[in-house]
Amino acid sequence: MLHTLAVENYRSLHDLQLSLGRLTVVTGANGSGKSNLYRALRLLADTAREGVVQGIAREGGLDSCFWAGPEQFSAAVLRGEQPVQGLHRRTPQRMRLGFAGEHFSYALSLGLPEPSPGESPQRPSLFGRDPQIKREVIWAGPVYRPASVLVERKGPSVRMRNAREWRTLTTRLPDFYSLFDTGGALDCPEIETLRSSVRDWRFYDHFRTDATAPARQPQVGTRTPVLHHSGRDLAAALQTIREIGDPQALDAAIDDAFPGSSMHIDVRDGLFGLALQQPGMLRPLLVSELSDGTLRYLLLVAALLTPRPPALMVLNEPESSLHPDLLPALARLIGQAADRGQVWVVSHASRLVAALEPLPACVSVVLEKPFGQTQVRGQQGLLDGPAWQWPT
Repeated sequence: MLHTLAVENYRSLHDLQLSLGRLTVVTGANGSGKSNLYRALRLLADTAREGVVQGIAREGGLDSCFWAGPEQFSAAVLRGEQPVQGLHRRTPQRMRLGFAGEHFSYALSLGLPEPSPGESPQRPSLFGRDPQIKREVIWAGPVYRPASVLVERKGPSVRMRNAREWRTLTTRLPDFYSLFDTGGALDCPEIETLRSSVRDWRFYDHFRTDATAPARQPQVGTRTPVLHHSGRDLAAALQTIREIGDPQALDAAIDDAFPGSSMHIDVRDGLFGLALQQPGMLRPLLVSELSDGTLRYLLLVAALLTPRPPALMVLNEPESSLHPDLLPALARLIGQAADRGQVWVVSHASRLVAALEPLPACVSVVLEKPFGQTQVRGQQGLLDGPAWQWPT
């Protein structure tokens, strides 16, 4: 379980530390930074998947990801007595991402490359604006202390703690590779353990429900304990829950949202198709006939009742296309998922938030954005936030 998420100098997240619970609900007005917080978490996941540098490239490069405001706000600006002004930077510009967990914690620092002493001015590298990983640290426990550091990377050098001594793992790690990109070559169990944990994070963001959506198309059915992020294997995922998961919870979730209805999986020529039998109908409705809201709810059912719960599941605006009357049923589903793993929900639906907040272990976070920087409402100073410290 993650206890803290920390982000610095990423878009509107100038300096944000966030306490997390078993169930974390993030809400706030439009433009308050909910999407930026979600994307920062995706970038952290990219470190253990396809690479954080590639993730930043999809967002337009590091220049467009950096905090666009001043390095710090003066007291006069905060009181509204002076306009915001840009001053000469005193420190190198860095974007930092990190999280604290029960057993292992991690922090990453990225910046733009500095001119290489051996680089020819006549033939400069065409990758001169690629982000460089400046620093990475893995430490034990949720709070950083120098004595708790297990693995640290400075530039191309990586070392790990071996009892009371340090052992150098490599001095040639490319600056566009994170520790997780080494693929076991460094023979460091802490790296591999944390990498496996982060790779297990699961994200669901805006399922397509239009007429050509993957979830509406017949698919070859195979056992599917984890719903694909596109929803293309919906029928197979629901049937997998029925056979090796919790079929009673599946039937209850459908009846909770659509009283008296039942779900069926038809197989024709090896292709799985979904049908929903509703009271008063002479035949079941095929998945191609379902409304966008009904289909989206079934997709969320398949995601949340997975027989293989992840370490962390993140839902970004799951209320999209759902009628408000379905939100209490969705909240109950999310509560069940939080009993089996950590869940993060980003939402601006007040009815869904109100249904989630009374659940046990729920941490409700309301974001606001004074002076262009995202902040947690009510978190005024260091003593109000989590116990987080960036590695020196």
